[in-house]
Amino acid sequence: MISNHEIDYKIYGEELQFVEIELDPNETAIAESGAFMMMDNGIQMNTIFGDGSQQQDNSILGKLFSAGKRLLVGESLFMTAFTNVGQGKKKVSFAAPYTGKIIVFDLQQLGGKIIAQKDAFLCAAKGVSIGIEFQKRLGTGIFGGEGFIMEKIEGDGLAFAHAGGYVVEKELQAGELLKVDTGCVVAYTAGIDFDIEFVRGIKNWMFGGEGLFFAILRGPGKVWLQSLPISRLAGRLQQYTYHRKEEGSILGGLGNLLDGRE
Repeated sequence: MISNHEIDYKIYGEELQFVEIELDPNETAIAESGAFMMMDNGIQMNTIFGDGSQQQDNSILGKLFSAGKRLLVGESLFMTAFTNVGQGKKKVSFAAPYTGKIIVFDLQQLGGKIIAQKDAFLCAAKGVSIGIEFQKRLGTGIFGGEGFIMEKIEGDGLAFAHAGGYVVEKELQAGELLKVDTGCVVAYTAGIDFDIEFVRGIKNWMFGGEGLFFAILRGPGKVWLQSLPISRLAGRLQQYTYHRKEEGSILGGLGNLLDGRE
């Protein structure tokens, strides 16, 4: 088995970040469509079917199955490979899709596998495999906020993910338990047991402003949490837009002038 390409990187920015990856000659990075920001002359772009990893079945049926799995997690059938075909080191950069932080996963140090929410992956060294992870408990998928299917990132190289708002990394000891809003879970290592718990007391749900379920994370392992899930931000924006429309043409226009939006 061929190991992952060993890439160097640097992350720029605070709330709106991008990662710059330095490639030696013949080294390759892979990324989701739309993540590309800029690159040096001498880097060649190629669209590939699947993730291009050595773990991928190269038969026609295997490629179709791999592509189908990517569709299940909301990703494109294709990824883009960026290869340094020139002389000397070359750089390529990938940008985060919304405000938040870029997380670096050194898979060799994390047991070779990370389970992440399905829209978290940004880019990786070639050789990293991007697949799907079915929740072991059906109830977790139905009520867990992020769906029955999550994304698994496997290999021994570097992978980069993106999360909303501030990101915190927590190390859970064996048996240690953490209760989290379901949308705030970005990723966790393979040793973490992930389940859901019903919020007891109907008034907590009706008047507390939270959902009906917690995500339950039990160690041992590492977990990465985000303070602002994109689904929460989108919901607030949708709610805001709806209320502005409901204000009517006269009061709505006056309101826009008063709060500085026109």
